[in-house]
Amino acid sequence: VRVKPLVRAVSQNQMPAVAITDQGNLFGMVKFYRAAIEAGIKPIIGADLRVEHPTDASAHHVMTFLCADATGYAALTRLITASYLQGQASGLPVVARDWLTQWSNGLIVLSGAAAGDVGEALIAEDPALAQQRLAFWQDLYGDRFYLELQRTGRPGDEEQVHGAVALAEQTGCPVVATNNVRFLEAIDHEAHEARVCIHDGRILHDENRPRRYSEAQYLRSAEEMQECFKDIPEAIENTLLIAQRCNLTLTLDQNALPDFPVPDGKPIDQYLREESERGLARRIENDGAVTEPQAYQERLDFELDVINQMGFPGYFLIVADFIRWAKAKDIPVGPGRGSGAGSLVAYALDITDLDPLRYDLLFERFLNPERVSMPDFDVDFCMEKRDQVIDYVAERYGREKVSQIATHGTMAARAVVRDVGRVLGHGYGYVDRIAKMIPFELGMTLNKALEQEEDLRKLCAEDEDVNLLIELAKRLEGLSRNVGKHAGGVVIAPSDLTEFAPLFCEPGGAGLATQFDKDDVEAVGLVKFDFLGLRNLTVIQNI
Repeated sequence: VRVKPLVRAVSQNQMPAVAITDQGNLFGMVKFYRAAIEAGIKPIIGADLRVEHPTDASAHHVMTFLCADATGYAALTRLITASYLQGQASGLPVVARDWLTQWSNGLIVLSGAAAGDVGEALIAEDPALAQQRLAFWQDLYGDRFYLELQRTGRPGDEEQVHGAVALAEQTGCPVVATNNVRFLEAIDHEAHEARVCIHDGRILHDENRPRRYSEAQYLRSAEEMQECFKDIPEAIENTLLIAQRCNLTLTLDQNALPDFPVPDGKPIDQYLREESERGLARRIENDGAVTEPQAYQERLDFELDVINQMGFPGYFLIVADFIRWAKAKDIPVGPGRGSGAGSLVAYALDITDLDPLRYDLLFERFLNPERVSMPDFDVDFCMEKRDQVIDYVAERYGREKVSQIATHGTMAARAVVRDVGRVLGHGYGYVDRIAKMIPFELGMTLNKALEQEEDLRKLCAEDEDVNLLIELAKRLEGLSRNVGKHAGGVVIAPSDLTEFAPLFCEPGGAGLATQFDKDDVEAVGLVKFDFLGLRNLTVIQNI
């Protein structure tokens, strides 16, 4: 499900609210929130969390956690972060049950239907166990826990629905109907199955592969859902009640700058001025060819006024601090590039090594009060020693405040054709020939390729198999395929990072990063610093 088409479909169906609940993460949260607000739809933030099985340490259940308010969002980010940092099992993030008591406020929880622990007991026809498990959740969440009902035509659905309704009558626990939407339209079922096969490394027509999803898991209209649950109308009414109970408002586009530890408790703008003037005096003295020192002082005063007025003195001092540390440790650092090289303050603080006045470089290209945006120095480090600088920053500002940033890989034109060809069972040579007909250009899409390449168009028209492959690939093109780390982006938060964004890491705790990409971390207020690895610096150092 793509965010913008989802919001459009919800709007067309005249639904007042929609929840996004990715599996164990909030990767798409900011983009979803913005798109929903823009369309006048109430965004509900949540996640489907894998929760530790009550008795089997090697298994887990899947349940839906929704944020009722800011407290709930804080609890959810901590649960998700802990599931990655401490709870990974076979590469999957799992929430330990004892964490739930610690972070339960502000969350509304759905039982997970057949995938939850209560549903498991109901399907096994063990009502006593189901009641015992329900008691655990009701103790934790009270009236914020709902027994979830689904009728998607999958095995166990009806047994779970009948059992859950009987249990609800016994215990007074409310029920809610959901559809566990995996694709927007019914015709997308095959494309979704292909996507699942790509992930699982299976062939689409393999009779023995597990069938986890049904054709009914599309975005059903309100009328379809009412018809589906006409015998349990309160399960439909409660969807609206939950939407009314979820009132999380995100504050976006307000910068939360990290604190630079200023010695002697001086005001930070005064300290920046002193450091800049000291640095400029040293630069002028070492240069020996500066004939108009007054012009330098005037430019410095102007820049400092702008920097302090815009509230960015800490940013300059932090960058200067880690660059000076790197130079002191004999780690090669680039001389500066991009618009940051137009700053005399940066030159005075040793951030850059280019005199902007000598080369007529403009400060306004870097910082301009009329176009308020974060300053952004592209800092190049030696490829081999860049991680040492990141480690220094984490040590200096607190490891709980520093991390790298996620980047989301998408299914691009050529790659998606290869993936789909494989799951359809075609041979490598056959698929390779089709993939190579797609031009290898930045921003290339399958529709563009069909417009540009007559041979590809002709092949699609003449060969049914090729046409099916391309049509299926077009439905998957552009979807997120994997998550990695941004090449150079590092965020430093003023407080614990989980107050701003959930984190993820590889199994074993390596490669800590925010779940939001570079645009989204800035949207939630975090400040990004670029630590770029440049091979040329390493080569020059070796020579």
